[in-house]
Amino acid sequence: MHQPRRIAEEEIISQCKTGSLKYQELLYKQFYSYAMGIGLRYCLTRDDALEVVNDAFIKVFNSISNFNSDRPFKAWLRTIIVNTSIDRRRKDLKLQLNVDIDTTNPPIHASALDDLHAQDIIKMMSVLPPIQLTIFNLYEIDGYSHDEIAILLAIPVSSSRVYLSRAKEKLRSAIRTEALKHGRSVR
Repeated sequence: MHQPRRIAEEEIISQCKTGSLKYQELLYKQFYSYAMGIGLRYCLTRDDALEVVNDAFIKVFNSISNFNSDRPFKAWLRTIIVNTSIDRRRKDLKLQLNVDIDTTNPPIHASALDDLHAQDIIKMMSVLPPIQLTIFNLYEIDGYSHDEIAILLAIPVSSSRVYLSRAKEKLRSAIRTEALKHGRSVR
């Protein structure tokens, strides 16, 4: 039985630079799951993430001739997806005023985390307001500094710190609630 040959990433990118629609489709299919994984971290719904991913790929195809093949493609794509997510929501984030006053809760005992799975944590993150979710992702997952976040989102550095703090507290509270559902003790 004849197996189709696997096309190397470099060849796909090279052909995309020539404007080949066939290779653009191959690139899209090859990196779709990776892109959606990033998009879902920044968007509140799957539909929003899909829009961000599609917009990001349009940007990729429009600027692929500028791609430096000395850099890893995934890193370049990730940057475009993150920036597209932020661009899409920047207007909403500026308008959103979040003045939650959370009560202080005791720390979570490590055993409370034993029963949590990745899907549980992702579900908990979905309860965060958009500004907090975005800043949490940028700072904790993607490694941006508060200064960089402030520039990306056009907010004061202090606001970035406050929103991150609030996001962490909401996540702690969600973890506490989830642990109690499973009959785990929290301290």
